[in-house]
Amino acid sequence: MSTADSAVASAAATLSKEELLRDYRLGWESRQASLAGRKEVFMGKAKFGIFGDGKELPQLAMARAFRPGDWRSGYYRDQTFMLATGELTLQQYFAQLYAHPDVEAEPSTAGRAMNGHFGTRILDEDGQFKDQLASKNSSADISPTGGQMPRLVGLAYASKLYRQNPELAQFAQFSRNGDEVAFGTIGNASTSEGMFFEAINAAGVLQVPMLMSVWDDHYGISVPAEYQTTKQSISEILMGFQRNAPGEQGFEIFVVKGWDYAALVDTYQRAAEVCRREHVPVLIHVTELTQPQGHSTSGSHERYKSKDRLGWEQEFDCLRQLRLWLLQEGHATEAELDQIENEAKDTVRQARAAAWEAFFNPIKQERDEVVQLLNGLATEAGRENELHELIHQLEHNPTPIRADLMRAVRKALRQVRDLKRSFARAELRRWHEQALADNADRYNSHLHSQSEDAALHVEEVKAEYAADAPQVDGREVLQACFDAMFQRDPRVFAIGEDVGRIGDVNQAFAGLQEKFGELRITDTGIRECTIVGQGIGAALRGLRPITEIQYLDYLLYAIQILSDDVACLQYRTKGGQKAPLIVRTRGHRLEGIWHSGSPIQMILGAVRGMYLCVPRDMTQAAGFYNTLLKGDDPAIVIEPLNGYRLKERLPANIGEFTVPLGVPEVLRPGTDVTVVTYGSMCRIVMDAAKQLEQVGVSVEVIDVQTLLPFDREGVILESIQKTNRVVFADEDVPGGASAYMLQQVLDEQGGYRFLDSQPRCLAAQPHRPPYGSDGDYFSKPNAEDVFDVVYELMQEAAPGQFPSIY
Repeated sequence: MSTADSAVASAAATLSKEELLRDYRLGWESRQASLAGRKEVFMGKAKFGIFGDGKELPQLAMARAFRPGDWRSGYYRDQTFMLATGELTLQQYFAQLYAHPDVEAEPSTAGRAMNGHFGTRILDEDGQFKDQLASKNSSADISPTGGQMPRLVGLAYASKLYRQNPELAQFAQFSRNGDEVAFGTIGNASTSEGMFFEAINAAGVLQVPMLMSVWDDHYGISVPAEYQTTKQSISEILMGFQRNAPGEQGFEIFVVKGWDYAALVDTYQRAAEVCRREHVPVLIHVTELTQPQGHSTSGSHERYKSKDRLGWEQEFDCLRQLRLWLLQEGHATEAELDQIENEAKDTVRQARAAAWEAFFNPIKQERDEVVQLLNGLATEAGRENELHELIHQLEHNPTPIRADLMRAVRKALRQVRDLKRSFARAELRRWHEQALADNADRYNSHLHSQSEDAALHVEEVKAEYAADAPQVDGREVLQACFDAMFQRDPRVFAIGEDVGRIGDVNQAFAGLQEKFGELRITDTGIRECTIVGQGIGAALRGLRPITEIQYLDYLLYAIQILSDDVACLQYRTKGGQKAPLIVRTRGHRLEGIWHSGSPIQMILGAVRGMYLCVPRDMTQAAGFYNTLLKGDDPAIVIEPLNGYRLKERLPANIGEFTVPLGVPEVLRPGTDVTVVTYGSMCRIVMDAAKQLEQVGVSVEVIDVQTLLPFDREGVILESIQKTNRVVFADEDVPGGASAYMLQQVLDEQGGYRFLDSQPRCLAAQPHRPPYGSDGDYFSKPNAEDVFDVVYELMQEAAPGQFPSIY
């Protein structure tokens, strides 16, 4: 571990006076932005504020080591760094504080994330990747503390792949021989998160160029370090990661005071050089930082910091210490620094005013338009008194928002709902319709890819079979698919527990590591969260990862990062970033509490923004993989656990055929009852349908194939129009995915109109299945259960033909 000393800070000594004063100016502009931002919240012009004051100097030093092509995966204190790299302007900073829903005004999130959540637009207007070497790149921030860590591992891992895999040299817009460093930032308290430790360990094992900065201001909101970290020092407890000599596996660890500008500049230059040249991960523990305004606008730090601590923070404020150093070293005069500080205030004031004007003027114009329409309606309808209050409220509201306008218009339209042939009412209805469309774009768009490569645009290619197509184990179908995939696209790689040497626990990768190499098919430790994060970061950098979670039950370890990061990435950047990650896993029936998982409703609720494929067999799964790799959306594919050794015909076009997303397949036509299901339940329902046929019941069996998206073409509705009865069956808990399917069909598609009987849901018991075949039989739906539910529907319709069984 190295403790930086300003006495040997040679990098800072090479900086010119202009460069030093530029940093001083940037530091004060950032500080004034924090101070002004807090005031804007308290004035009611913004809802919440969280700022980077007190962290200015280390971020200025980090920015000096950050090159075009590098990546940041940080958190909501990094405004100074973003300003220093030129990837954020002060006006954009305030636009985000005001939640300006315009990509041009607020390019990081288009007003969708609260302030301090930064990201660069790595996609062009067509949703294609830009040249990442021509920009300084920042992955889109998320709020959950520690959540930036898994993605950071992947951003650094991509550099390793680009350097060590010569086949990737052709993708020159993403890497220059793997020279790119992934810079991470985190607060000291958030290093208590498991994701931090998991990511640190993964980076050490992988030996990737990850430069991790810990901003240590001693607190996590009100909780001091003695409650957060053993020994109150993250660098001390990570000393075991320090490599003993160059060439050994491990970390380089630096400790530097956050108010010592010269030492900071030197430390970041040395650390970045080691990281970039040797692909050795680095931890920089930046100590003795302050947080002048406390954690956020939700409270004051005077409530929990002692007077001595507050006094120390005032004295060792990093900008105050930089001023003293500049004066002591003769780099500037008192007058020069005073002028810079005063100019910083003016610059921030102007940026704040310009951002507010750009944000608020369009709303005022819309307000004026609505008031004019309402006045016209009141005059035409002769209902001035009824509409006057709405008009008065809008006219005298000093800071209306769009919700105020929509409320007024809706209330006005209610009041004149009986008015016929009214021009003014028609004009107001047109405004209402257009406003709904405009606001849907502002606040609801870009959940999925909008590019021409979107997965929903991939054309279906039917599986083709030779006359003598061999019958093989399902795993062999996948193996052939993956083989073709790795041959076709050098960007594709697979990582996960046991996927490499043994070819995964079910042998779908058998022999492929030997054929394509360890960089393409790679074993990992048991670390589901960072396996997924490794894929997210690599996908951001143009690669096509398949990350395996060995069993669906263990997706719980990764569900947070899937939900908070990749699933909402397109949405929270309004199409500015994408990470076409494929998560491969297996679930449903096997054995016992932790190997029979079907927590589909949990996944459905958590991963909107990803696609969820639930194939019934391995041929269908292979078709999904082919589809997804032609598209640019993230997805989860859940292979059926009990299907790897069942026989399937091997398609002749194994690497080319595709299965469309959101298009159910009718497995068996019928006329009496529709049964909707997916995955391993398909075989059970088909078995029950055969048994029901023997007693005179014709069952139409439909495999939904994907739950996200769900039946885009109305296949299920068409079936219900014919049968007038429906059963939704799956292995999730009651009220889970079966209820989701029911809602999609009866509510979204309007299927209730065609039902002659109560719709039925058949699900598993509310507990997980116990071990053994009997535990499975009595816990999850079986063929007899399906038979009985369908038979009961028919008995209700024709009791004479279908007498009671029990």
